[in-house]
Amino acid sequence: MKWIALLICLICVNTGFSQWKNYIIGAKGDTLNRVDQTDLKQGKWFVHVDPLRGEPGYEEEGVYKDGKKTGTWRRYSLMGDLLAVENYRFGNKNGTCTYFTVAGMVREESWKSIDPQNPYDTIQVPDLHDDTKVYTRVIKVDASVVKHGTWNYYDPSSGALIKSETYVLDKLQEPAKKVTVIDAGGNPTAASGTDSTVAPANKVKPAAVADYEKKNSGKKKIRVRDGSTGY
Repeated sequence: MKWIALLICLICVNTGFSQWKNYIIGAKGDTLNRVDQTDLKQGKWFVHVDPLRGEPGYEEEGVYKDGKKTGTWRRYSLMGDLLAVENYRFGNKNGTCTYFTVAGMVREESWKSIDPQNPYDTIQVPDLHDDTKVYTRVIKVDASVVKHGTWNYYDPSSGALIKSETYVLDKLQEPAKKVTVIDAGGNPTAASGTDSTVAPANKVKPAAVADYEKKNSGKKKIRVRDGSTGY
């Protein structure tokens, strides 16, 4: 009976592996780097890349589905230091991807992978001048992957944020800036828009000032006494 049971197990294992054109067995006994009969990569993969032409080597691990990267992939230096954590969909980067040096995190990227079978996407577009307003747009996206969301850049030694950018489907968004508007009384008021100082169009000059400017237009600047007694 034992030999019969062992034979059945071997037949089952052989049948399970026969669907793969190629594969390797990992240190824990799991099946890695599987290639199916149609030459598509499937399941868990481990990749080792040697240094070449001055470029450092690396190792990465993640999952393939029908020949395309999917889910979370991690990349390491050949010394074992974490270099990147990337997320994939449809074989392209999707969502947040984070990059590191030995000193620490240097960059957070945000990507959007587009379904090639359905290149139309519904997005929420915030009003850059009013944080309370969000618009829904359905658009066609021609690229397979686009920058979408917030990109942050850091000083790896201190962790301080150096720069932040926001993209909507590959288009860099200009941040809303403060506008200073001068009212009729000469008082500044704040509003959203571009950073500038604007004089109101309806401000009326006093008659005496207008008359003075009219009489002295085109003349050199007139010196006036300031009340001092010295020369």
